[in-house]
Amino acid sequence: MKSIIITGASSGIGHATAELFLREGWRVGLIARRPEPLEALAEGYSNAVPMPADVTDAAGMQVAFDSFGHLDVLFNNAGLFGTPGTIDEISLDDWTQVMNVNIGGMFIAARLAFGQMRRQDPQGGRIINNGSLSAYVPRPNSVCYTTTKHAVTGLTKTLSLDGRPFGIACGQIDIGNAETALLAELKKTQPGTETMDVSNAARSVLHMAGMPAEANVQFMTVMATTMPYIGRG
Repeated sequence: MKSIIITGASSGIGHATAELFLREGWRVGLIARRPEPLEALAEGYSNAVPMPADVTDAAGMQVAFDSFGHLDVLFNNAGLFGTPGTIDEISLDDWTQVMNVNIGGMFIAARLAFGQMRRQDPQGGRIINNGSLSAYVPRPNSVCYTTTKHAVTGLTKTLSLDGRPFGIACGQIDIGNAETALLAELKKTQPGTETMDVSNAARSVLHMAGMPAEANVQFMTVMATTMPYIGRG
């Protein structure tokens, strides 16, 4: 049975992706801060492994990864949008919170996954980072989120390079407006925002995760068809 750990599994893209992988028969490690949503998600699935942890807590994440064992894939998904506004309206506390989760949390999870994949036998695995269209084209009033997603692209490229000697592939999925609670809030301030069903994002992650070891989807963009065209510059 192939295995995956999904951070931010209690809601949104993480929840939809976890449900799909569970239905597909993967052993799925579910990471989020609160245990109750993870337990509800795991109900009825013997292949679900709830592992409550805060992605910014390195010690707690270490315990979670150590308890899981052999790891084929990490979906490094947990993230925050943060308080919208122009840079002069953003408090330092809000900035720090988004940095800690979107960069610090992703670094911690990737570090643990990389180490596990390097040590295990057979060696290797795959890390999929959740980027965003904001990784290359910002939306208005998103200075914290956009900054972190540009950093995620740097993390993806570095891990992809450094993982080669150990059979560790790294790719990034950049998702444009999957319908989630986060997007529902955003649509209140940006009416007319075009969205797609979140299942499209989940299926895209499954495709990336299922690639053979010899192949890697380095970057994938999946977005609502009716969104304005967005290129990579």
